[in-house]
Amino acid sequence: MNANTPLQEDMFRELAAKTLFEQAQAHGFAYLDAVFERNVFPTETALQDLRYFEEPLPAGPCSATDVIELMHRYGSPATIAQLGGRYFGFVNGSAIPAGLAARQLAGFWDQNAGMYIMSPIASQLETVVEAWLRELFGLPAGTVASYVSGTSMANFCGLAAARYRLLQSLGWDINEKGLSQAPRLRIVAGAQAHTAVIRAVSLLGFGKENIEWVEADAEGRMIASQVPELDDRTILILQAGNVNSGAFDPLEELCEKGRRAKAWVHIDGAFGLWAAASETLRVLTKGSEKATSLAADGHKTLNTPYDCGILLCQDREALASALHLSGSYLMIDEKKRDGMLYTPEMSRRARIIELWATMKYLGRSGMGMLVDTLHERAVQFAEAIQGVAGFRVVNDVVFNQVLVCCETDALTVRTLTGIQELRECWVGGSMFLGRKVIRVSVSSWATTAEDIVRTVRAFEEAYRMATA
Repeated sequence: MNANTPLQEDMFRELAAKTLFEQAQAHGFAYLDAVFERNVFPTETALQDLRYFEEPLPAGPCSATDVIELMHRYGSPATIAQLGGRYFGFVNGSAIPAGLAARQLAGFWDQNAGMYIMSPIASQLETVVEAWLRELFGLPAGTVASYVSGTSMANFCGLAAARYRLLQSLGWDINEKGLSQAPRLRIVAGAQAHTAVIRAVSLLGFGKENIEWVEADAEGRMIASQVPELDDRTILILQAGNVNSGAFDPLEELCEKGRRAKAWVHIDGAFGLWAAASETLRVLTKGSEKATSLAADGHKTLNTPYDCGILLCQDREALASALHLSGSYLMIDEKKRDGMLYTPEMSRRARIIELWATMKYLGRSGMGMLVDTLHERAVQFAEAIQGVAGFRVVNDVVFNQVLVCCETDALTVRTLTGIQELRECWVGGSMFLGRKVIRVSVSSWATTAEDIVRTVRAFEEAYRMATA
């Protein structure tokens, strides 16, 4: 029998000793201790120190403790303090502690969630959470959930299922015949649809030029009266939460219109769909249960760790057929859930573990409180900044998005740059109704009333610098 290699022996010793993991845990705890008060964006020194990662491919193994030490010394300071309460960029959520700890444990499990036979625990949790999501969003019993990397992939899967079903209904098997001679399908979307939707349309071969754009109102909502007549060749794409304003399309009216026409209705609800968890904000999502497919992110409003995307589809057979796979070596279970049937990937990490832990920890009432708190903090910021000379809120704050501008585009940009350079908080910029705006996305469970006060002060200081 061949002896173990020296490298194998080193790794067995590292596993047995546990000191490597204790080192990583200690650094992780130190990071958590500092993240809520440290600068939100890395300092110039931290950014320059990233050069320590630049080196040729190592010729051979090195010390595992040196690897972890390098990560902590030069990696930790160069991170964005997204876990804290003053990061308001890109609708990036924080992480609920229970979900963060679950991911840590799941990292040791290192499960492949492709099939039940690969990971019974992942299969079971996917089944449980699927039922929870159906209940939370009021969806029919047959609705299936896909657990993917994010809403970009969830949109892709939902539109792939739509393409399969509509073509199949027209007598065309896209899996066998492809697209070249297929009947033409229609895509109807709002003028302010998210770029992730447009990318999915492009990747699926529909062509961006073929989208039938529907005019949006001053808040970015699709104008229902401008939606063309729909039919059984149409995919109608709606939005629950405009990426800038947070506004919701008239979901109930348009979902019903799509259903009557036998169109496929897809809702891009990356962060907004979770409003359904709130007693007061649920009205924003009314009618979404009539959609054929819905996409959302756990890592935004729900504050699961990254990455966690979800597709909910009422046509299970269409989704599985659109993402079809085969292989004589696969062991598909007739009684248990095999997650790879509903995702583009075969091998994938068990992100369901963090999603389950977060939903289990919060429960229905906790999810509602989380959503309500994000909205309350957004309203607090909007009301406070509205009272500061030089700033104007340009959107109706219906959820967690606040858009702010100054007197001119140039001044808005200078002020935004100043806010980012102060590093007290972090916000991004965008264009809305032809104007430059500062975009504030309140997405962290950790954002306190005091965080909002500090953020408003940073806005004031940046404005003073921009007008000096």
